[in-house]
Amino acid sequence: MKNQRGVALSGLLFWSIVLILVAVLGLKVAPTFIEYQKLVKDIKATAAKAGPESTVAEIRSSFDKFADIDMLEIKGRDLDISKDNGRIVISFEYEKRIPLFWNVGLVIDYKGSTAN
Repeated sequence: MKNQRGVALSGLLFWSIVLILVAVLGLKVAPTFIEYQKLVKDIKATAAKAGPESTVAEIRSSFDKFADIDMLEIKGRDLDISKDNGRIVISFEYEKRIPLFWNVGLVIDYKGSTAN
């Protein structure tokens, strides 16, 4: 008599649930990560566009134009702008709360800077 091979129904259900939970997590986290990548791209473009004589208000206004195009929640007033050896450094830090299901959520701290 040969041993049966294959997947049991209980194993199929278990791995299906695990796969669905991972997919839901990925679908909820991916938009925030894409927004973070756009934000990093926009602050680097803003820093490259700004001259050494640019004021903080001009830099924030320039960033706001990029943020409007990319539909970002972060605005120019949320950025930390400084100069380091004559080079403009723009940095940001924010927290994103993602509700998953019931009373379970995920908190991600995003940080970025043009100093890197």
